[in-house]
Amino acid sequence: MATLEELKAKAVAMLDMAYVPYSHFPVGAALECEDGAVFTGCNIENSSYGLTNCAERTAAFKAVSEGHRRFKRIVIAGRSDDYCYPCGACRQVLYEFGPDMEVICLNKDNEEKRLHIKELLPYGFDQTWLAIDEK
Repeated sequence: MATLEELKAKAVAMLDMAYVPYSHFPVGAALECEDGAVFTGCNIENSSYGLTNCAERTAAFKAVSEGHRRFKRIVIAGRSDDYCYPCGACRQVLYEFGPDMEVICLNKDNEEKRLHIKELLPYGFDQTWLAIDEK
């Protein structure tokens, strides 16, 4: 299990790995799975903006591709004055694998704001929405 300080350091370190030639807004993430495994990610932009991938989804997809399906918490780091919150798409992806996870958002001064994924996405789409009424 990683400490919060270790996760924060990993997320901040990923800022330097970000590929952001268009927005110049690097984001780093460190995702801890329920079994203690940690996966990092950075945002990766593309000149076709729709093909850009966020740091949070990069970390999540790395975790899932390695067989991890339960997320415990994620730290998201940015270099802005405000906290670096996940976008809507990232919120839904994180909710899929961590409906009870903690989301820790950092600002440029490494100050943190702790949230629950359900605060960020109160009515997340999950498997219960797929239930078929068999009346």
